[in-house]
Amino acid sequence: MGVERGSRPGHKRGMTASPPATNPAPTPAATMARAAVALGGLLFLANCVSAPTPAPAPQPAPPPPAPAPAPVAKDWRDWPVAQGDWSYRPIQGGTLATFGLAGQTAELAIRCELATRRLFFARTTAAETRPGDQMTVHTSFGDFQWPVSQLPTVSSAAKGSTATFAIAIRASNDAALDRIAFTRGRFAIEAPGAAPLSVPGWAEVSRVIEDCRG
Repeated sequence: MGVERGSRPGHKRGMTASPPATNPAPTPAATMARAAVALGGLLFLANCVSAPTPAPAPQPAPPPPAPAPAPVAKDWRDWPVAQGDWSYRPIQGGTLATFGLAGQTAELAIRCELATRRLFFARTTAAETRPGDQMTVHTSFGDFQWPVSQLPTVSSAAKGSTATFAIAIRASNDAALDRIAFTRGRFAIEAPGAAPLSVPGWAEVSRVIEDCRG
């Protein structure tokens, strides 16, 4: 037997190798379907994650402590004169002089009651007065004390407010009133429940005193 030319031992003639199989290219419809599935998965995962907890709002800083009140000098002549002005006006049954800032309750009021010829010195206070309380008056002619009357709270309807006052009532012939009327530049009042008050000795004070003396 002769071997056929052109053939290698161990191989049958007529058998040839087939080309490797290749995957078909995806169609546009398949690509869109896969994208939709991936997007749906992302949305599902997003819905499963809880919303982040918002950060707590910052707390406001506490207000600074109120400054300590300035110490009061021992000599009343070293006290600063209070801010404000004196005003004078006739009222029912008499006349009135008041000291303070415009539009606020007066710090000090002096009222003449013509029917009784008495003068009412009223100093704004932070608390009701008690029996035995005294009002101290400082003038350039000396100091003196008056007992505080137990009158009820005084209402200031014109200013729409109610304030508490320490009130001293004096007859118009009290010689201490002349010390107030003629004091040099200023006088000062100390009353329970109120800071010491130094006020200018303007003409309104003398005028209301003279009104009650007639």
